[in-house]
Amino acid sequence: MMIESWDTKRRLDRRHVRAWDVAKKPKLGQNFLVDQNACQRIAESLGDTTARTVVEIGPGHGAITGLLAPRCARLHCIEFDAALARELSFKFRNDAHVTIHTADILATDLGALRVGDETMDVFGNLPYYITSDILLHLFSAARNGVLARAVVMMQREVADRIAAAPGTSDYGALSAFTQMHAHVANLFTLPPGAFSPPPDVYSTVLRMDFAPRFAELQVEPEGFNAFLRSTFMQKRKTLANNLRAAGYNAAQLTAAWPATIPAQARSEAVPLEAMAELYRALAGD
Repeated sequence: MMIESWDTKRRLDRRHVRAWDVAKKPKLGQNFLVDQNACQRIAESLGDTTARTVVEIGPGHGAITGLLAPRCARLHCIEFDAALARELSFKFRNDAHVTIHTADILATDLGALRVGDETMDVFGNLPYYITSDILLHLFSAARNGVLARAVVMMQREVADRIAAAPGTSDYGALSAFTQMHAHVANLFTLPPGAFSPPPDVYSTVLRMDFAPRFAELQVEPEGFNAFLRSTFMQKRKTLANNLRAAGYNAAQLTAAWPATIPAQARSEAVPLEAMAELYRALAGD
């Protein structure tokens, strides 16, 4: 399942790509964080990690890596760019607890990085064009008990949708899916001037404390995730119309419809608890 297909605002600027230092690699379209106060705030936002394993997504030249390394027991850096990975390997060659992986985060088995059955923390600046894919990857690991917390930076408009509450215009499938997996806190927003070169967008740092709600709401992950996606396929349509388009007939919907959901409600106005109630009723649970 791809949340990416749920994002209807893909016309937004995609040039905000992960990177943390002053140097620029134009071929990758990177914008590098140069605000040292922001770097410090980001490093501190994971909390006390002195006895924990941290995974950093896209460390770039290692400006944040250098702040994280002394703060954690083990640090795994996942860097797609081979040249940057070599640079990082040399830079942190004397730090035995820092491991540099030349790898695609989406192809990385996060569970293989942990020690025993510990939970890990994640930090990363997520490129807009694969933000949803990376979030899906993290949520899958969280459902399997691999991750406890993630601090991620992304385009402000995407962060606003993730943190939006039901009943607001920004609330959508990405909001619902994220909030099924984690408690989300908006930490702070950085202006374009915090980066070199300055992007055309603002960037927001979110903290996600993973607490999947599937057991609490008595739904199974794969089925409910697919159900959520179907309810948001056309935001201009009502929830009932979206479900009819997904293959449910009028009799099924009438029999299962909870009293807590108005008949003409749109999906963005329906809390997760009511969505789960409807899903269970349609499934015959």
